[in-house]
Amino acid sequence: MVHRNAVDGPVGLSRLGEIESALGEAIRGKADVLRLSLACLLARGHLLIEDVPGVGKTTLAQALARSVRSEFHRLQFTSDMLPSDVVGVTIYNAHTQDFEFKSGPVFTNFLLADEINRATPKTQSALLEAMNELQVTVDGRSYPLAQPFMVIATQNPVEHHGTYPLPESQLDRFLMRIRIGYPDHAAERQIVRQGGPSSAEIVHPVITGEELTSLQEAVSHVAVDETLVDYMLAVVERTRTHESLAMGVSPRGAQALFRATQGLAAVEGRDYATPDDVKRLVLPVFAHRVVVNTRVLPAQKTADAAERVLTEILTLVDVPL
Repeated sequence: MVHRNAVDGPVGLSRLGEIESALGEAIRGKADVLRLSLACLLARGHLLIEDVPGVGKTTLAQALARSVRSEFHRLQFTSDMLPSDVVGVTIYNAHTQDFEFKSGPVFTNFLLADEINRATPKTQSALLEAMNELQVTVDGRSYPLAQPFMVIATQNPVEHHGTYPLPESQLDRFLMRIRIGYPDHAAERQIVRQGGPSSAEIVHPVITGEELTSLQEAVSHVAVDETLVDYMLAVVERTRTHESLAMGVSPRGAQALFRATQGLAAVEGRDYATPDDVKRLVLPVFAHRVVVNTRVLPAQKTADAAERVLTEILTLVDVPL
């Protein structure tokens, strides 16, 4: 069990508060979204931001990356992009008379994959190994990635012309899928009056990459009671047997919920997880991992239907006291 001073050290809760405040300057009126994003970062996860254009998907991704003093690359995914545009390519050097590997944008700490579903499945798959094994393999040789490493991808769920839906294997690599949504009236007034450069540019680094790695290690020791693990597994089991779902949550998904729960507990200022942490995270961690049974729910939008089924499952599973 982690004692509070393990999370509240030199790069602990005070820094988390600073990061959250900085992100709040870039994304107005979305405190819950920012906390989920920060929890994903602390859990060493990758983040998929899915929403309509103009609500701040790219801004959130840039702001999260800017809050850490580390390398950041942005890739605008298009249909003509090749896997080598992501991971790099081996070329022949005439001067040294040898082959050299030229690393691609994936060799960074934060990679923004903007509109990831506009790239072909072949290009999308170039990220699979990087996201899961923290390395890339080119021409039979493996190259490790820097630490920390996080992929933040965006996509528009409404416009489907010229897009390629992410396969389940790709979606499963993302710890969370979140939506930002439209701001409330007061927040939108601030956004309208702000004007000037992108709001992400006002975010300055709060911690270094090394400090973030240390903080992630501390967060991985946040206490999760066995009754809470049983609760998580009971929800997972329900997703595998519910008639409205054709595919339930995998063991990787169960592990993702465990890690995300630790991250959210730390963001909330605790060194232990609670049932409320789990309940808050089931939708963002599981909704993109399950497959809706279209024979049972034929006329409903898949993403919304998945969230409704998961919400129902939460009412069926007993919450530990």
